[in-house]
Amino acid sequence: MHTAPVIPVIVIDEVADAVPLAEALVAGGLRVLEVTLRTPAALEAIAAMKQVEGAIVGAGTVTNAAELDAAIKAGSEFIVSPGLTEPLGKAAIAEGVPFLPGTANAGDIMRGLDLGLTHFKFFPAMAAGGLPALKALAAPFGQCLFCPTGGITEATAAEWLAFDPVLCVGGSWVAPRHPTDFAAIEASARAAMALAA
Repeated sequence: MHTAPVIPVIVIDEVADAVPLAEALVAGGLRVLEVTLRTPAALEAIAAMKQVEGAIVGAGTVTNAAELDAAIKAGSEFIVSPGLTEPLGKAAIAEGVPFLPGTANAGDIMRGLDLGLTHFKFFPAMAAGGLPALKALAAPFGQCLFCPTGGITEATAAEWLAFDPVLCVGGSWVAPRHPTDFAAIEASARAAMALAA
């Protein structure tokens, strides 16, 4: 979460796109890559992206212990989930893998704190009330840090990043689902890195 201001949220349909996409994002400065487990190509894409020098590759949309296990076996260095259940949280902690569970309310955060977690994804960020909602939610939980994801755009990312408990944001705008122009993706990644300035 400290490595870059934006974690690309990546949906890969063709494994052949994995390496050039990772190379473009890393060249632009975005080294932390979240590959969502939303397609049959995801696990193979994670393994391929791991070969790109400088890339820190993890799995997103992990919803249970079986997916967690498959993601780790594919080489995932971190795990992101849209939500938090006790079985998934305990499994991630037992694996010792960095884990970013989704939270949208105080109960979610309290469940995470009970498990010893303090870093959370705020999801779905815009649908859950946007920045005002996160500010209200973060107030009683000063020990917690967040990565808002879901509906955040290049135009709104800086506003989120200006809020101290937000270490980074997740965004799909830097990594289109069907990539073709990798030079443009690298330029978009460079622009995203500039958001931290």
